[in-house]
Amino acid sequence: MFRRRPLDQPVGVARRLAAGRFTVEIAGGSVVGHHYPENYDVLHVDETLPLAVVCDGMGEGDGSRVAGATATRTFVEQVRAAWPTVDAAGLRTAAAVAQTRVRQAGAALVGLTGCTLTALVVEPDGGQGWLVQIGDSRAYRLRDGLLELVTVDHTMAWLGVLHGWWPAGSPEAVRARYQLLRYVGHPDRPDPDLLAVPLRRGDTWLLCTDGVSDQLGYHRLRDLLAARRDPKRTAQALLDASLDAGGDDNATAVVLRVHPTLPAPR
Repeated sequence: MFRRRPLDQPVGVARRLAAGRFTVEIAGGSVVGHHYPENYDVLHVDETLPLAVVCDGMGEGDGSRVAGATATRTFVEQVRAAWPTVDAAGLRTAAAVAQTRVRQAGAALVGLTGCTLTALVVEPDGGQGWLVQIGDSRAYRLRDGLLELVTVDHTMAWLGVLHGWWPAGSPEAVRARYQLLRYVGHPDRPDPDLLAVPLRRGDTWLLCTDGVSDQLGYHRLRDLLAARRDPKRTAQALLDASLDAGGDDNATAVVLRVHPTLPAPR
């Protein structure tokens, strides 16, 4: 059994937020794991908007800590300021401002200041959600029993495995996992991937850092997401499983479930 540390962020009470014809229920948490002394992951589950963000700092130290906190805070501020407008242009702007502020924050620090960012925001009318992706944190969707990885890892490992340069479990692939091609704080300020994703009743979404996805294989992720309807219990089960599987990294999980909005009583 694992022992919880003070820096762990227990899974909080799930939020239920209206988005037109849907209600989205969201819960998330984060654990340090058994390898690092601190947690360099950052998560945000918004109190009023159907918005969730996970960031994973690169490496250890001040640069990692500052990048994740700055990117998360900036992205959330930008989405809130633009609300109720949610579109590709606004989300690109939010990511660009995050890039700029992380670069500015890193100018006063020694070493790398950078992080990943994966966010899901649902339009006010519930017509669709938007995924914003930069780095190798991930977004998965469980629909009708099928778990799909919707985002792409921006790493040399992803390119190498995809194009057959080396087998997935090879030493080359393992080393290439740490070579990020895009991240927040990159000197070239690369753009994120933006994906418009339709929502359906019963969909379950998972946003997670690689402390979850690297520790838990596809079938384990699918089974844990499918076993419970409650996002709070599901997120906690994912974090517990990541620790039981070794806890080799900080681990963060946000689970979002889509429900129909019930008509108001007459």
